[in-house]
Amino acid sequence: MCTAISNYSGDYYFGRNLDSEFTYKETVTITPRNFSFSFCNSQTIKKHFAMMGMAYVVDNYPLYYDGFNEEGLCIAALLFPDYACYNPTKNCQNKISPYEFIPWILSQCSSISQVKELLSDTSLTAIPFNKKLPLSPLHWMISHKGNSIVVEPREHGLKIYDNPVHVLTNSPPFSFHLNYLSHFFNLSNQPIESSFFGNSNLKTYSNGMGGMGLPGDLSSSSRFVKAAFTNYYSHSGSTEEERISQFFHILGSVEQQRGCVCLENKLFEITQYSCCCNATKGIYYYKTYDNSQISAVYLHKTDLDSHILSSYPLDKHLTIHAIN
Repeated sequence: MCTAISNYSGDYYFGRNLDSEFTYKETVTITPRNFSFSFCNSQTIKKHFAMMGMAYVVDNYPLYYDGFNEEGLCIAALLFPDYACYNPTKNCQNKISPYEFIPWILSQCSSISQVKELLSDTSLTAIPFNKKLPLSPLHWMISHKGNSIVVEPREHGLKIYDNPVHVLTNSPPFSFHLNYLSHFFNLSNQPIESSFFGNSNLKTYSNGMGGMGLPGDLSSSSRFVKAAFTNYYSHSGSTEEERISQFFHILGSVEQQRGCVCLENKLFEITQYSCCCNATKGIYYYKTYDNSQISAVYLHKTDLDSHILSSYPLDKHLTIHAIN
């Protein structure tokens, strides 16, 4: 499962935890403007916005998990089991496979309004990339300069929700998570005052009691509430280092440790990687489960007018800085 967030703290930041029991050979991959995208609807886009994100590159095709384009539009795909439905709408001109959804959006759109316009004539069709890579049930969070939406493929087509909390997790649908937040309207980062028994002598015994009742388990609904609370009250510093550090701390509040989520196959779901995109400056920061050092890849340090993918393998090896 996964968690995605975005926030504005000087620059615009977007990122996610990818939680899974396994990984492919993901790389931070830059797709330049002249890389030719061929889509399953026989449409080809030869010139487009450059983009960067985490991808599994197969047969020279970047299967993106998340990323952003040079215009600062950001997107992340999250698992949406039991609810995702890939039924193409007959009257839609553009029929796109889920594995193509991220480049379909990032190649053409530079704002949320453009995304909505493109999706008004787009539907998803159940065509896998190949026999070894079957379709995954997905939904997406898309963000740009403080605006976020959620896109969910349902039985009667794509549903698009405005996302005022700038957070997305997994199933159930986004509408459930928004309604579920009402159970926690009393949470606060402020000290609390007792109203129990009127003017009794009951006193607080700890800082942080304004957040009592905040979920701490790793279910999708609890991660949604915890991430929304942490992101809303987050206070970042003024430097880039302070901002990305704070962003990773927000994601850390809902990360999964090995052993806490055991699946039916006896494997453990863990946070394989966390990422933070500075969509304003074009920087993709990440860290992995075994390497908490933050690594960075810069979009504008490559030839964006090229037609060749640039892929950077993940640095998963932990290096310990010895002080003495």
